[in-house]
Amino acid sequence: MIDAPATARLDEALARIAAEAAELDRVPRFPREAFFELADAGALSMTIGAVREERSVRAEWDLLRRVAAADASVARVLDGHLNAVERLEVAAEPDLRERELAAVAAGDRLLGVWGADPGPGEGDPARLAETGARLVLRGVKTFCSGAGGVDAAMVMVGNDEGEPPALVLLDCGAEVEVDRGWYRAAGLGASESHRVVFHDTPVTAVLGGPGELARDPWFSRDAMRTAATWAGMVDAAVDAALDELAARRADEPLAQLAAGRIEAARGTVDAWLDRAAAVADAPDPDGLQLDPDSGNKRRRWPRATSIAMRAEIDRAAKLVLGEAAAACGSHPFVTGGRLDRARRDLETFLLQHRLDPLVAKLGAEGLARR
Repeated sequence: MIDAPATARLDEALARIAAEAAELDRVPRFPREAFFELADAGALSMTIGAVREERSVRAEWDLLRRVAAADASVARVLDGHLNAVERLEVAAEPDLRERELAAVAAGDRLLGVWGADPGPGEGDPARLAETGARLVLRGVKTFCSGAGGVDAAMVMVGNDEGEPPALVLLDCGAEVEVDRGWYRAAGLGASESHRVVFHDTPVTAVLGGPGELARDPWFSRDAMRTAATWAGMVDAAVDAALDELAARRADEPLAQLAAGRIEAARGTVDAWLDRAAAVADAPDPDGLQLDPDSGNKRRRWPRATSIAMRAEIDRAAKLVLGEAAAACGSHPFVTGGRLDRARRDLETFLLQHRLDPLVAKLGAEGLARR
């Protein structure tokens, strides 16, 4: 956990990160100084032991939300790092787990999680291969947040036999080529979410079994962790919009109406984070259900809550952006202000998640139970 002195250091770190956000957006590069600041405040190691000690997710989500409000790109990389720390806790062999987590605790290890395969014309998907006595990775992954800045990455690796993908850990050394020309999005520029080419990159370890990255409850917790990052980006948009309206249109009834709707939407985000944290901390109160494969009872994990939470935060985020644009007009966007950056970052991130098919599936399951 982050102690009281570290909490003060975190406040100072976040203030400096927020002060540098506009420059990092203007000239994107890996936010190395931000991660030095976060490491000094204990933020990179705060979740070590959290799973084994059954600590609440609330402190972690609050950290991500605050970082995202300061700089969404920094939070995007931090999200992946905390995801990787949790996966080390639950999937790594004890010796590897303790060695890697000790390096994280010392501030010597920043981690990423890379899962996206390339599209047509972007290269061959990454695959495992054996070369002599070692296992290596060759091929391509995309949307690799933190590429060129993280020290190691967990990579989801498919196969040509249609089996569930493996999850491997590897160091990001000379055998990992970062294609910085691939990512050209208007938002999250400093997240360095590039295309990566693996040139027989040595694999440190295979974590867990086939399909490890999609194993619940950890997969659902990953998704909810990311939604906490969205919440911080919503905070940034809300605060930028309200400051703009207060400065230029405070006496206009339509601006006041927009401000009320924007605040209400943030309240929706708050409520869903609170509800989801309760589920993540104590899995579904409906208790146990029958496993259709084994016939044994197993705990129902928070998949449904994860989907609903993300869908409603997505909806609230889009409401905030729509109300802000209509009420503020073009000024904060053509001048490249905080609201413009918040909109670009948030829209870029939300587009990476296709939620409608998941919500439809959830609805179909609900109708089938009636």
